[in-house]
Amino acid sequence: MKPITLASLLAALPLALPAGPALTIYNQNFAVVRETIPLELKAGVNAINFAGATTQVEPDSVVLRDAAGKVGLRILEQSYRADAASQGLLLALNEGKEIDFLVTDQNAKEYVVKGRVIRSGYKAGGEAATPIIEVDGKLRFSLPGQPVFPSLGDDAILQPTLSWQVNADQAAKLQAELGYITGGLSWQAAYNLVAPEKGDQVDIVGWVTVSNNTGKRFDEATIKLMAGDVNRVQPEVENYAMRQRKGMVMAAMAAPVADVTEKSFDEFHLYSLPRPVTLRDQETKQVEFLRATGVTAPQLYIFDQQKYGAKVATVREFKNTKENGGLGLPLPKGRARFYRQDSADGRLEFVGENNLDHTAKNETVRLYTGDVFDIAVEKKQTDSSMSSRNDFREESFEVKLRNRKAEPVEVRVVEHFYSGPNWKLVQQSDPHEKTDAQTAEFRVKLQPDEEKVVSYRVHYDWR
Repeated sequence: MKPITLASLLAALPLALPAGPALTIYNQNFAVVRETIPLELKAGVNAINFAGATTQVEPDSVVLRDAAGKVGLRILEQSYRADAASQGLLLALNEGKEIDFLVTDQNAKEYVVKGRVIRSGYKAGGEAATPIIEVDGKLRFSLPGQPVFPSLGDDAILQPTLSWQVNADQAAKLQAELGYITGGLSWQAAYNLVAPEKGDQVDIVGWVTVSNNTGKRFDEATIKLMAGDVNRVQPEVENYAMRQRKGMVMAAMAAPVADVTEKSFDEFHLYSLPRPVTLRDQETKQVEFLRATGVTAPQLYIFDQQKYGAKVATVREFKNTKENGGLGLPLPKGRARFYRQDSADGRLEFVGENNLDHTAKNETVRLYTGDVFDIAVEKKQTDSSMSSRNDFREESFEVKLRNRKAEPVEVRVVEHFYSGPNWKLVQQSDPHEKTDAQTAEFRVKLQPDEEKVVSYRVHYDWR
């Protein structure tokens, strides 16, 4: 897995600078932001402020350059301030000073109380303490009213701000490119699979959901979504993904006029949304990226005690190929929900869900969706013996299956043999298929209300 650099991430964005910002969003709660800044530079050192960065920008990832390569820019110094003006910050800037507090009485009449700020209680990035205000020579551990500040102060800012001392080799007007990595942007895929009450044909609709918790609004942004597990160096301190997530407003996008496009990119897959999107802060948006009909997805009944537990599991399986209902698109990981349509009233009923991992085209998807109600199973060990020299051992088991459904079924009984590298079945009631070096699978057909017992004896040899 390759580490990522900002240079490689910026390469994923369009070469021509778009009118609005361009975002490449990863499903690991971070993104690359690129936008343009109009600059009017003199030759020599210039002071530049940019108040449009996110609150979760990684300052050491910032790149400022002339994308056209005509003006040589060198950043001599950069600073990032996130302490945007707030009541707590302005109280801190006025500690030791007397300010006005606006008080409203029970008759809605306003009057002013003067108080000296002894302690603001403000702590940047930490838990605030109780403020202490001196009024008429007495201390109050609360604000006497709404504080009225004389000014913002020379050092106050209204938004998180990047500041640079930039040296230009010539005077110029240009559209500079600003790129940086930020936390707080994420995306995930979700799949809805709808089947009739009977049968193995399903329709699949895939959605991508983009969430913005950066503290910044992006207007008419060009958005790309990177699918894959990209390696990042984890900081020792608490990272953005561990912070408590805030509430989000759901807003479904209108149907796009074009399709989401996909291509391989490095060792990952890159999906491009078909048109610019406005992403408000604390907003989640969704867009359809996949629609396939008539996908063959048979329902399998599997008894695999190690993988699914002590009951018979129901598993959906389908091939991700173009021939199978128009699939064949690399599928990013996400939650897959299964619905069946009740033939009595035509309504959809939820019948299970699971997580789908990143799946390349032409691969097979197999998803566990729950346990079967009407197929009972009992497994027990019937014998165990060891040679006197402890160089081989034999064990016997039986698996009893009962089909209480109204239709015939096939149950796959999967057994794993981990007690030794050399094993073989010396007795078996049904034929088996060796699916890997340590696994055997029995396929058992049962008619309605039929009971069958699968029995076998395994021999482990350490000689």
